[in-house]
Amino acid sequence: MASEQTYTITELAREFDVTPRAIRFYEDQGLLKPSRAGRTRVYSKADRTRLKLTLRGKRLGLSLAEIKELIEMHGGVRNAAPQLLRFLVVLADRRAALEQQREDIEAVLGEIDSLEQQCSELLGHDASSAAEERAEVVRRMRAGA
Repeated sequence: MASEQTYTITELAREFDVTPRAIRFYEDQGLLKPSRAGRTRVYSKADRTRLKLTLRGKRLGLSLAEIKELIEMHGGVRNAAPQLLRFLVVLADRRAALEQQREDIEAVLGEIDSLEQQCSELLGHDASSAAEERAEVVRRMRAGA
């Protein structure tokens, strides 16, 4: 019987372009469960897959708790339906949060456009009307805050 392929922390760090410290942190969080050969951590193919899924989840903006929940739901069970259904819920929540962020960013960009236009107009006017327009800009900024 052939032995299962294993990895060192250095190999995984290099492959996934993360630091060994990050891998140890994920281990501390219970996301990775390497065996030990003396003081050396020995990572299995399952650990490698868990690391890959963890990093993918982080790219999606999921919390480590969400990632851990999803990974642990799998646990070698053949019926992946509950895990997939939970993943869909997590993805829907993440999508909603990102859509809200996009709306917020678009609103702020619109406000910046308006303020830039007002500033440009102020620069093109004489000093007496510039003071009035400057007061209007300040009043608008305070109203929006």
